[in-house]
This record gives sequence, structure tokens and C-alpha cells, in this order.
Amino acid sequence: MTLEQLEEKLRGREPGLMDASGQYAVLVPLVEREGKLHILYEVRSQDMRRQPGEVCFPGGRIEGDETPEACAIRETEEELGIPTASITVLGRLDFVAHRANFIMYPVLARVETAAAERMALNPAEVDHTFLVPLEHIVHNPPLEYSYALEPRPPADFPYQLIGIPRGYRWQQGKETVPVYLWQGHAIWGLTGRITQHLAGLLGGEMG
Repeated sequence: MTLEQLEEKLRGREPGLMDASGQYAVLVPLVEREGKLHILYEVRSQDMRRQPGEVCFPGGRIEGDETPEACAIRETEEELGIPTASITVLGRLDFVAHRANFIMYPVLARVETAAAERMALNPAEVDHTFLVPLEHIVHNPPLEYSYALEPRPPADFPYQLIGIPRGYRWQQGKETVPVYLWQGHAIWGLTGRITQHLAGLLGGEMG
């Protein structure tokens, strides 16, 4: 292969997360009620195979050439019955490069109040929804818990072949889990991280 061929291969290519197993998008819906903005959350159906009963944002895997915005809106319509015409995208929040090798794109959007009041939940995916005042999230930091991410190489790891000792000091990581509590609900995990990120962005703006 020539340098010209390499240059052609890379031209116009958009870098992604190395070894990513998938890309996902969620909508972070803002709904105005009584003159104040609220974040709309959903609770996953108890019949879901993964994470039943947990709090989340509407979203799912990006399909084909979809943009994160298109995916988030499509999933919101499928899960909550909110029509596309009632959703106004405000912009993307920071994406998450998850340790499980996938990318999550949160998309902040305004949902018309009338549409939020006429939601038709998909019972196969959503048990119920609830609103939390954005002001409450901004002014009430979450509980935070941290745990270590420790590398555990298999017994047959080729230390000698690589030229490092069996007691090699691997780089360790740390995961911090924010937990927001609201009227019997726990908002945590990726949903909690996205919520905390949004609160951080808006903290100075909301006094």
C-alpha cells in the first residue's frame, strides 16, 4: 500500500471510539410546566431483559446512517409516543465513552408540554414516567459513590513473552456513581452521569 492510498483511505473519515461495539443515543427531554423547566425520565418495564425497573432516558442503538439526534427522536416516539413534530433539539451534551466499549450520545431537547401530557407509553419498554424540576437537579448535588476498576489478567497471560514481571503494576481506574433521589426514584448509572453533566453546564446560569 502506498502513502497516497493510505491518505485516500483516511480522507473524510470521522474518528470514533477504538474497538467500539456500538453507538447509542438518548434524548434528554425538557418539559415546561407552570413556567419552569422539568427533566422527563422514564422507568423501564419490569419485563425488560436488561435493567428492568431502572430510571433512564428514552433512547437506543443508532441504526445505519442515523445521526444521534435522529436516533434519539425515533426512540422517544417509539417508547413514549411523543411525535417528532413536538420535539425541538437544543444540542448535544458531552458523549460518553463507556468502559464496555460503546459510545452514548445524549441529545438535549425541548418537548412540547401538550405532547408530554398526551404520551402513549409502550408498555413493553416503559412502566411509567416522572418529571423532576431542573432547578432542583441543579441546586441539589447527588450522592456520590466511587469504586476501583482493577485489571485482572488471566492466569495464562504471557508476562515473560512481553517482558514484564508477574507482579506488574497495572494502571487502575475509578468509577464514580452519582445518585439523585426524587420521590421514591433513584436516578443513577449513565442516566445519573448525564444528569450531573447537564447540571454542571447549567449551574452558573441558574444561580
